[in-house]
Amino acid sequence: MHEVTVLAMDGVVAMEMAMPGQILGSAESEQGEPLYRVRVCGPAEGVTAHAAGSSQFRLLPPHDLPELLRASTVIVPAHETTEPVPPKILDLLRRAHSSGARMASICTGAGILAEAGLLDGRTAATHWRHAADLARLHPLVRFDPVALFIDDGDVLTGAGVTAGIDLCLHLVRSDHGAAVAARAARRIVSAPWRDGGQAQFIAREEIGLASGDLAGTMHWMLERLDEPLTLEQIAAQARLSLRTLNRRFLSRTGVAPMR
Repeated sequence: MHEVTVLAMDGVVAMEMAMPGQILGSAESEQGEPLYRVRVCGPAEGVTAHAAGSSQFRLLPPHDLPELLRASTVIVPAHETTEPVPPKILDLLRRAHSSGARMASICTGAGILAEAGLLDGRTAATHWRHAADLARLHPLVRFDPVALFIDDGDVLTGAGVTAGIDLCLHLVRSDHGAAVAARAARRIVSAPWRDGGQAQFIAREEIGLASGDLAGTMHWMLERLDEPLTLEQIAAQARLSLRTLNRRFLSRTGVAPMR
């Protein structure tokens, strides 16, 4: 059984903390056997968990922090706090990664992995509202505000909240195949795969910030949603070759433009 540990510190976003257990715990073999064991670990004194707005509650993680070192996959959800990550936890994350654990983050959890130095030189997904701030704090990391998730092999990063569902289903799909992931998705009443990226959720005035040199082309496309645009028309509008358009569009949105 695949061992997964979810990190919970003060300020942990409750939905993202619980999400891996709900989704990975729904993944079963054809014989109905669970494929993942998910544990939440945190400080022995407990943590304050956050939901939307001012909703907060105290919880006591059932496992202690060294559990990070016994996991095959470590998942770091978002934390709503301005406090620095304790050096002990950063050290545990580095040690878990160096021992071969697969690391994953949801939303601003990418900032915690970045603080541990695990995203240096990588491209990472995070919530579009926080990408610019995280980029200023961690200049060695390219934070993508558009992709729903990014799989960089030993480190995976997902965008905000429900993109954590996409990320967890991707983990199941990668580990056990599309059929197992589809069964898990049906059990939680979710689409097994979502096309596109965060651009579909960003207000139009934010597209320039999120999409860089494709901002004008995306605005142009939004004005023509009722037209059967071709890939050649989009490339001409962007003044790019078809190959370059595909590469840049994939980088910005997580999916290549289709004919």
